[in-house]
Amino acid sequence: MANTHQAPGVPTTSVLVVEDEPAIAQAIVHRLSAEGWSVRAVGDGLAGVEAANTLQPDAVILDVMLPGIDGLEVCRRIQAERPVPVLMLTARDDETDMLVGLGVGADDYMTKPFSMRELVARTKALLRRQERAAAAVHSAGIHDPEPPLVVGDVSIDRAQRRVLRGHDEVHLTPTEFDLLVALATNARTVLTREKLLADVWDWVDASGTRTVDSHVKALRRKLGSDLIRTVHGVGYAFEPADDGVDASHAAAEQ
Repeated sequence: MANTHQAPGVPTTSVLVVEDEPAIAQAIVHRLSAEGWSVRAVGDGLAGVEAANTLQPDAVILDVMLPGIDGLEVCRRIQAERPVPVLMLTARDDETDMLVGLGVGADDYMTKPFSMRELVARTKALLRRQERAAAAVHSAGIHDPEPPLVVGDVSIDRAQRRVLRGHDEVHLTPTEFDLLVALATNARTVLTREKLLADVWDWVDASGTRTVDSHVKALRRKLGSDLIRTVHGVGYAFEPADDGVDASHAAAEQ
């Protein structure tokens, strides 16, 4: 059964919550409504897809385990209709599940139990990234477009938020795109997990560093494993081959 709650006044942000545990759903609705957002909650997967298509929310908070169809299928269907930031909630602290969630279009995830303070911070970060992306597209339509950022054989068009590796386009979620930009603009420089978390997620709590790790793994799956070097205990560095040749291909030819 759906419920809707909004703070007094005219809300500027709408959030859809798809969660089948009533106590959790109510707590999320209450906390997000306190931010002045319009929040609607539904309790099963099919209702979530329908509500997303009808409401066109600015962000979706989506539980993985749902009656009807699960959160992964909900995310696939929502993203196929209209790209929207999705924060997935999972009861299992299993990185494989997290990577699958990121692979179907989720931008971030949190493991239950979670703090409402962190949930709000993560949701705000998703909304800020969405706003920055829209502003970049708008600015590109008014001003001369910023030239692509080219590092090795990777070309990043920040205005259109498109990525090419060689001649192949790579489809990234908004979070993956921002993570790639952060790494590529500091190519061959080690960035700590904490810095990436602050710059990309706008979140400065070390509890979120596993989110960085999972997103880097998702990025490697799409771009290739040779571009991002892990510096154990520290962070990551974007290190493409200097000559623009895919390092894995070059190694295979030797």
